Amino acid sequence: MITASGTLVLLPVEEVSAGQYLRVNTGDKIPLDGELIDGNITANEAMLTGESLPVERRVGEAVLGGSIVASGQATYRVTAGYKDGTLAKIIELVKTAQADKPSLQRLADRVSAIFVPVVIGIAILTFLIGWGTGYATATQALMNAIAVLLISCPCAMGLATPTAVMVGVGRLARLGVLIRGGSTVERFAGIERVVFDKTGTLTTGDLRVDHFSVGAGEDEGAIRRLMYDMEQYSSHPIAASVRAYLEKEKLVEASEELTVEETAGLGLRATNNSGDDYYLGAARNLPAGVQVPEKAAVVLLKNDRLLAWLSLSDEVRLGARTLVQGLVKEGIETVLLTGDQQGKADAVAEALGIDTVYAEQLPADKLSKIATLSAEKPTAMVGDGINDAAALSRADLGISLGGASAAALDAAQVVLLRDDLSLLTEGRRIAGLTLRTIKESLFWAFSYNIIAIPLAAFGFLNPMWAALFMAFSDVVVIGNAIRLKGR
Repeated sequence: MITASGTLVLLPVEEVSAGQYLRVNTGDKIPLDGELIDGNITANEAMLTGESLPVERRVGEAVLGGSIVASGQATYRVTAGYKDGTLAKIIELVKTAQADKPSLQRLADRVSAIFVPVVIGIAILTFLIGWGTGYATATQALMNAIAVLLISCPCAMGLATPTAVMVGVGRLARLGVLIRGGSTVERFAGIERVVFDKTGTLTTGDLRVDHFSVGAGEDEGAIRRLMYDMEQYSSHPIAASVRAYLEKEKLVEASEELTVEETAGLGLRATNNSGDDYYLGAARNLPAGVQVPEKAAVVLLKNDRLLAWLSLSDEVRLGARTLVQGLVKEGIETVLLTGDQQGKADAVAEALGIDTVYAEQLPADKLSKIATLSAEKPTAMVGDGINDAAALSRADLGISLGGASAAALDAAQVVLLRDDLSLLTEGRRIAGLTLRTIKESLFWAFSYNIIAIPLAAFGFLNPMWAALFMAFSDVVVIGNAIRLKGR
């Protein structure tokens, strides 16, 4: 750690708090999450994101605690303490996921609750009927009853699900897919419809300003400064793109103080000391009388008067078409649900082969639409923005990209640690294999008991062999779960 005097000191990671400055060099493990303030490094983040190739991190970019500096030296400011960082959250998510029970496990628990007293009853009847009818001596009848109890010990049924879930969740985590519970594995495998957000999800979110225009007689320099100051209050991909565009030319000094508020899905509203009202955001639901060009994506209004507008374009994310086409081949319905303009949404949907499009949707509209779709069939929502958070929570399964906003990450049940849509395909396949493994193990456990209990009751298995076969059934169930590592 770098002290206020500039001295480097070594101390336990638990004693470092947000806001302090740390120095890392080639070969060091980055101890905590932070933001680079000096120097450039190449970081190996494979343990956290599953990305095998090192990534370049420059001044202003985030670094993740637990990653390793492959090359370079840098100073960074800590943004999260030891218990609040990315690595700590990943560990907690995996622990929670492995402890959570899917509905199949709850079914097995309910069956076991009935199974145990039934088996005890069968064991008692085995003794009474065997001895009472003369089929066996008292000693043999007792041995048969004990064999029934031993052979039917329901531990194989109890082990079938948690062992498969632990292996499946671990494999998903290594891949770069985090899930919030074992029950999520089951929902992930059973999804019949996938709803996608557009900007930042199916597209890169690296928007470009195609055209920028100000009203006649307006001061372009003042307007550019005003837009830049307002966009500082938003973390939306559009805001970042507009700021990047405005920074290409030198900005004039700010001439007024603003009070700014963001409305998710719409944009920013601001007031100055003179009482003027500004709106910077989507070119829809505008006051009556405000006319904007058809290709305008973002507008700036002052007291409901148009000051400037701009149009945007972005690129389809690599792998998006492959993902969508793969889902369609598997019979899964695909839907595009976006707040963007209808024309842009239709163009993306046509390029990717998406079945249904709902465009120009506000966050409340997205929430309502997801509720309707989820009521029809199991539906997953894939999104990344603040305006997707409510819809992610409402869907049967919320899936968020790793580069998403904190609100979206908190709302999702599945988090893709890399902005790589192929993780969704691979993750769903592993979830399906996990569910299949659970069913195979439960089938083996139940079938084993159905066959073995009568054999024990009729005296074909003595207690020693019964104990051996019972233990063998556990080995089979656990071995079947371990197969998930290589399937």
